[in-house]
Amino acid sequence: MIKTLSINGFKTLRDFSIDLGAVNVFIGANGSGKSNVLEALGVLSAAASGRIDDESLMRRGVRPGLPRLYKSSFRGDRTLPHITLDAHSMTGADYSVSLLNPLNDPKPSWEFKTETLQYDGSKLVSRGVRQKRQYDPALGLAALKAVELERENPASNLLRELSEYAIYSANTPALRGVVPDPQTREPLGLSGGRLAGAVASLQKLGDKDERIEEALDELLFCLDWVARFDTSQSASELLSPSIPQPKQILRFTDRFMVGSRNTLTGYDASEGALYILFAAALTLLPSAPSLLAIDNLDQALNPRLIKKLTSLLCNWVLEGDRQQLLCTTHNSAVIDGLDLTDDRVRLFAVDRDQIGHTHARRVELTADLLSLAEKNEWPLSRLWMMGHLGGVPNV
Repeated sequence: MIKTLSINGFKTLRDFSIDLGAVNVFIGANGSGKSNVLEALGVLSAAASGRIDDESLMRRGVRPGLPRLYKSSFRGDRTLPHITLDAHSMTGADYSVSLLNPLNDPKPSWEFKTETLQYDGSKLVSRGVRQKRQYDPALGLAALKAVELERENPASNLLRELSEYAIYSANTPALRGVVPDPQTREPLGLSGGRLAGAVASLQKLGDKDERIEEALDELLFCLDWVARFDTSQSASELLSPSIPQPKQILRFTDRFMVGSRNTLTGYDASEGALYILFAAALTLLPSAPSLLAIDNLDQALNPRLIKKLTSLLCNWVLEGDRQQLLCTTHNSAVIDGLDLTDDRVRLFAVDRDQIGHTHARRVELTADLLSLAEKNEWPLSRLWMMGHLGGVPNV
């Protein structure tokens, strides 16, 4: 699990450093740089896997871009030649890189100018700008070294977690299964593709795992119109012939409808129901990455439902004790689903300063904030809307 993430020279992130917990939520205005944090980690993930090009970035949910769009460029400030990224783990391992790609003559792959992998004061990989080029500068050395390390070595664990990282951002057509997901992974595509298969895996696991079974019951409680949900291999009786027929479909039984006509597929059901199942699969299935991000957590959900989903996600991640989750949101209702008394759950208010640099300030429940909330019987979301927590759009 990553303890500290440091970023310098990537988009709006200049001299940026943040201490992470198990669940990390970034809230702030549109364009404040929340997604840039997720994407910078995606670039470091590609570096840990040994190559940084458009294919490896898209595989992780990072928007591909030219070097001039990736490198910080602020008025009155010189553009740094390198992007520098560093991740320090809870167990003391550290992986850092500085990356170069010329602005005027961009290459297909970014080059490693420096790369260091170390643990307990010992450098396992060290590449510097003054060393002779014994290796292809577009290939990472840490990815090669990882093959030699024991699986339980903290440095090996850090590289593996970084390599698995992906940014998920569901869209409705992919969730419904009527368009292919451009980035397929296990257990879900980055846009929500193969949701029916993931739900089938969840239900099968729930038959053997009491924790998963309880989580599925909690999901059903969230969807007040759903009597039950399952999956099916046949869609011919439930979908119009003009709609692409997926191999596996989701089925929902509407408890308010007539028995002979109360079955809906994922194509007809509420997108909110699909999105909740999508988030559950990512935090409950063992095949989901140990390090992942969900961009725009609040999409498609009403305020009460996103509050409940946020609370469930926190519980599932903390109980599972194997994942680290980063999320972005614009909806203040998310805040009310966070237990900020638990140090493993962290909220960050994201702003840009007068120069344009992105800053993320951890929101902690001080005595003054608690007193203000209790005195007026206000939820934390209201404190955020009133500007007491930071990260409020100036509109």
